[in-house]
Amino acid sequence: MKYLIRILFIGVVVLVAVGYYHKNSGDHATGDKWVGIGILLASFILMPIFIYHRWKNKKVKDYMLTEENLKKMRDFNNKEKTDKD
Repeated sequence: MKYLIRILFIGVVVLVAVGYYHKNSGDHATGDKWVGIGILLASFILMPIFIYHRWKNKKVKDYMLTEENLKKMRDFNNKEKTDKD
C-alpha cells in the first residue's frame, strides 16, 4: 500500500511539473490540462488511499472528546501543575 501511495505521489508531482513546463513554454491549454489531471488524481485517488492507509486499525474513540478522555486530559494537566510546583 505504501508503495502505491509513493508511486501515485510521484505521478502527481510529475503531472503538475509537466503541466507547468507546458504553460511556461507557451501552450497554456495543454499545461492547464496536465495540472488539472494531476490535481484531480491527488484529490480523488491519492488522498482517500492515504487517509485509509493511515486510519486503518485505529480506534476512532481514542480521538474523540468523550467524558472519559476529557477526564484523562484534566488529570494529566493537574499532574503537570503539581510536578512544576
